[in-house]
Amino acid sequence: QLQLVESGGGMVQPGGSLRLSCVVSGNVFSRLYMAWYRQAPGKQREFVANISANGSPNLAESVKGRFTISRDNAKSTMYLEMNRLEYDDTAIYYCTGAGKWGQGTQVTVSS
Repeated sequence: QLQLVESGGGMVQPGGSLRLSCVVSGNVFSRLYMAWYRQAPGKQREFVANISANGSPNLAESVKGRFTISRDNAKSTMYLEMNRLEYDDTAIYYCTGAGKWGQGTQVTVSS
């Protein structure tokens, strides 16, 4: 059964950086369209970024120029490199693919 496991969250000061990872079990990762979403307290889950099976990225306007999405098919892993983090980036970050969701990883931006 396909499983997605996120890691890399934590607490960081404004302007700092984090890199999130999403490891996908099984041997189907290279064929999957993958995405990152986030949910801030009291808000609906929102799209952050996606990446096609061949590596074509797409990012939400709010994170363009600050976040980078990438994938390593050999490691069945998707990444979200987050730079110049802002208070509004505080949220639980989820990866999704093939209709499945990970458990989420908390990102907190605080001084």
